[in-house]
Amino acid sequence: MDNMSYPVILTLMVPKESKSFRLIYFTCFLILFLLILSINTCLVIIIIMKKALHEPMYIFLCHICINGIYGATGFYPKFLSDLILDSYVISSHMCALQIFVIYSSLLCEVTILTVMSYDRYVAICKPLDYHSRLTKNTCAKLILFSWVVPNCVLITAILLSNLRPFCKYHIDKLYCDNWSVVKLSCASSFVNNVYGYIFAVLFFSCTVIIIVSYVKLISACKASLENRRKFWQTCLPHILSLINFTFALLFDITYSRYGANDIPESLRNFLALELVIVPPLFNPVIYGLNIRAVRRVFISCISAKVHVLEAKKA
Repeated sequence: MDNMSYPVILTLMVPKESKSFRLIYFTCFLILFLLILSINTCLVIIIIMKKALHEPMYIFLCHICINGIYGATGFYPKFLSDLILDSYVISSHMCALQIFVIYSSLLCEVTILTVMSYDRYVAICKPLDYHSRLTKNTCAKLILFSWVVPNCVLITAILLSNLRPFCKYHIDKLYCDNWSVVKLSCASSFVNNVYGYIFAVLFFSCTVIIIVSYVKLISACKASLENRRKFWQTCLPHILSLINFTFALLFDITYSRYGANDIPESLRNFLALELVIVPPLFNPVIYGLNIRAVRRVFISCISAKVHVLEAKKA
C-alpha cells in the first residue's frame, strides 16, 4: 500500500503516428471541443432566454446539453494538452478525477434519457395529466435524481478501484476508465466485479423503463394521427440518441473487460472516442433541428446576427 501514499504516475496510450500528425490531431480535436461548447451553450441560452421554452421537455433538453459540456471537459483539455506537449502521462489522482467526470456524465445521460422517456410517455399517453404530473417541483426532483444516483454509484466504484495497490502503470486507452485502473492492481477484483454488476443492474433498469415507455407510446400512436405527429417530432431524436449512446457504451464496457488484441487499434480508438465525441455533439444538433420551437428560435437568432453584420458593413 506504499504506492498509495503519493500520486502514482500512469502512462496512457500514445495515438498512432502522433509524431507526424500531432498538430493535425490537435487542431481537429480543438475544433471539436469548441464546437461542442458553442452548440450546447447556444441551445442552453436559447432555452433559458425564451419563456415559451420553459416547459419540462425543454428543461430536460437544457439539462442534457449542460451534461454534454460537463462530460467534454473531462476529456478534451487533458487530451489536447497531451497532444501539444507530446506527454501522455497522468497522475493516479487526476486519472480518478477524469474517470469521475467522463463516466458520471455518461451515467447521467442514461438517467436523463430515462426521465425524458417518462416525459414523452405522459405528454402523449396522458396529455390531460401532463401539467399536473410534471410540475416544477417534480421536474426539479427528476433532475436531482438524474444527477445524484449515478454520481453516488460512481464515487463508490472509483474508491474501490483507487484504494488498491498498483503493480502496473500503463492504461491501454487514450483516457482513463475505471476497469483499466482495476486491471492495474494485482489484488483480487472480486469486489469490483460485484459492484460492476450493480452498475449493470442500474443501466438495465433504466433501459427497461425506456423500452416500456416506448412500447406504450407506439401503442398510443396507432390510434391517433396527432399522437403519431408528436411521436416523430419529439421522440425520434430521443430514440436516435439512445441507440447511438447504448451501442457506444456497450462496446466500451465490453472491450474494457473482455477486449481482444485482434481488434485493430484504430477501430478501438474510434469506438472509445465515440463516447466523448458523438453524444455531446449529436444531441443538441438532432434535438435543435428536429424540435420546431427550438429550430425557429435558433434560426431567428442567426438571422438577427446576419442583419446586424450587414448593418455594420453598410
